[in-house]
Amino acid sequence: MKLEKKTHITLQDVAKHAGVSRATASLVLRGSKHITEATREKVLASMQQLGYVYDRVAANLRSKVSTTVGLIIMELANPFYSELLVGIHQELDKFGQTVILGTTFDSQSIQERLLSTMLEHRVGGIILSAVPGSPSAPINRIEQLGIPVVLVGRRLPEANCDYVGVDNVLGGQIAVDYLVQKGHRRIALVGGFSQLSSWQGRKQGYDHALLQAGLTIDPSLIIESPATRQGGIEAIEKLLLLPDRPTAIFCYNDTIAIGAMMKLKDAGINPGQDMAIVGFDDIPEAAIISPKLTTVSSFTRMMGAHAARLLYSRIEGSALEPTSVILKPQLIVRDSCSFTGKY
Repeated sequence: MKLEKKTHITLQDVAKHAGVSRATASLVLRGSKHITEATREKVLASMQQLGYVYDRVAANLRSKVSTTVGLIIMELANPFYSELLVGIHQELDKFGQTVILGTTFDSQSIQERLLSTMLEHRVGGIILSAVPGSPSAPINRIEQLGIPVVLVGRRLPEANCDYVGVDNVLGGQIAVDYLVQKGHRRIALVGGFSQLSSWQGRKQGYDHALLQAGLTIDPSLIIESPATRQGGIEAIEKLLLLPDRPTAIFCYNDTIAIGAMMKLKDAGINPGQDMAIVGFDDIPEAAIISPKLTTVSSFTRMMGAHAARLLYSRIEGSALEPTSVILKPQLIVRDSCSFTGKY
């Protein structure tokens, strides 16, 4: 008679297969330094051969201490979020925390579903880059359940939780100040959407720099678009239709700036020579494209590390009032801002 294969492999099964006690197998699972390398390899080999899957949710319930953290961001195709994830993951790994990742694509319904899923998996805390226009009430309810939330990159006005981000106002100001110093008087603001707190901050810095230089704010030079290369392309298409074109462009982020430069080249306009471009974030690609992109660094990995440390301190029981960590941006000057005055 054919024996029915056991479908649920327990840690006791692993221990028996490896010839060790269940306690030893458990120590291997938890990465204990008190286990010899030979024993560790033997137990790990048994886990693989038997197909053992660690039930982390059940373990969290037994110990009443979660070792998982939820991370909800817009998407990974945007290099800003990839860098943010690296900073968060590297820091949480030091504390033995595992990251459960969800992407919203800026959809509130997806964000709501992801938040519910994170709670169902008994995460110890959540790092959230919120969808524009998100209500604060659900976030506050999660905090009231004793599950800390750290907002990163995007604020929610009424959310009673921690926040980590860059000084967007200062970032916008130093970008436009630099363009003014280069002699530009018609400077466009391209990309992003006005519902975003980060856009609002960068726009405030843009306005302040222009007014401080005695320049007027021309609404026709402010073009909103998705924060993607295609968004940059479409925004430039609109700017090129203007009878009085700008001589310089401050882009909401580097991805938009790269799309903008692609479209300028297609139109026979040399970015960096015929029209100045400044981005925001300093993604890795900014230093290798042609021309190399002048940009404002938001220290994205550092932002992620700060968010991770702050969240872990809350998980460990820190009872301080909600904290804001604001990083100071830095202008990174490269090749995309020389200007001949001709196109």
